[in-house]
Amino acid sequence: MSRTPPDLTKSRIARSMGKATILMEAMPYIQEFKGKTIVIKYGGSAMADETLRHTFAGDVALLALVGLRPVVVHGGGPHITRAMGQAGVEPQWMDGLRVTDAETIRVVQTTLAGEINPDIVRLMGSHGALAAGVTGIDGSLFVATPRDPMLGFVGDITQVNPDLISRMLVEGVVPVIAPLALGEDGHVYNLNADTAAGALAEALEAEKLVFLTDVEGLYSDLGDRDSLIQRVTVRGLRELVDSGSVSKGMLPKLDSCISAMEAGVHSVHILDGRVQHALLLEIFTPEGIGTMVES
Repeated sequence: MSRTPPDLTKSRIARSMGKATILMEAMPYIQEFKGKTIVIKYGGSAMADETLRHTFAGDVALLALVGLRPVVVHGGGPHITRAMGQAGVEPQWMDGLRVTDAETIRVVQTTLAGEINPDIVRLMGSHGALAAGVTGIDGSLFVATPRDPMLGFVGDITQVNPDLISRMLVEGVVPVIAPLALGEDGHVYNLNADTAAGALAEALEAEKLVFLTDVEGLYSDLGDRDSLIQRVTVRGLRELVDSGSVSKGMLPKLDSCISAMEAGVHSVHILDGRVQHALLLEIFTPEGIGTMVES
């Protein structure tokens, strides 16, 4: 019995129709969030893996192209540790935080502002985004005081001046921000990038605050991969923090989540940055991905 060969034309049409359906599903979200500011904390594997780097840059470029206003705050811990080794500076840690003496802050500033930041801007430009790099020092975007004399130049944010970033957004520019701050004493301070992203989202009255991480999202039980929390309220998030079932590395993110939501940010998203197009899946599909914090 002879078989009829597949109609390649119909197969192509079916695939094209599937793509068209995806675009149509995204349309109401594009309409809803057009003109809205989305602050994205960029870090983890999404910064290290070359494929994920290009995926992220393309996603941000698309967000800007369809009328959203993305703002990127990047980390750089592994890059800084590597640069310190190359400079012969021995890393020291206290309570999980990098002790940042005068020699270390020079390496931190050079790495964040001189290497990582312009590389991200270059990558986004290659995907069609009009991006520009700034640091928290520029325009006194972030002002800080020392967190602990034993930690050296590690800062706590005391003031955010978002005017520079607001002007960039009005001009259609994607700001890419290195988490440095100008100290009230005139020195440069290193900031936790999660905290910086949250504080900036508050100051910009952002629609969304997004954290790209190396986990699927929040778990109600750290030892149970099936306990992923897809949606949680601010109250539920606070209860989760108080329960002690959250890893130390996640705490700055969750503290920033709670603070941002209480300051008027509409939603916070904790996404797995190891998943290609995690940003688009979360923002433009009804299913989403990761954990969403809502009021």
